[in-house]
Amino acid sequence: VQLVESGGGLVQAGGSLRLSCVTSENIFTYNVMGWYRQAPEKQRELVASITRAGRTNYGDSVKGRFTISKDNAKNTVYLQMNDLKSEDTSVYFCNGRIVYGSASDDFWGQGTQVTVSS
Repeated sequence: VQLVESGGGLVQAGGSLRLSCVTSENIFTYNVMGWYRQAPEKQRELVASITRAGRTNYGDSVKGRFTISKDNAKNTVYLQMNDLKSEDTSVYFCNGRIVYGSASDDFWGQGTQVTVSS
């Protein structure tokens, strides 16, 4: 299982970036796919998630600015990030979760750095 992120980089505050995550497995393998981020000395936090059926969920700090979507035919999940702020600076990780009843397995990409300059 591989999740490969791309699209990170340096952007000015107010700008936009789009992250992509390509899965080596059929995207329907995962019950939920999402984006998390982790800044230095902070805990990893949920940015956005999307279920197999397409239901989305967002962290409070990104609601109205970020949009998660997926292209099932391309086995790819996207994170469109608009109106970026300096506090969005972080390493962004793609996550795929497979649920087995009450248990689950999480799979992670290697991460992509997003830096927002003010």
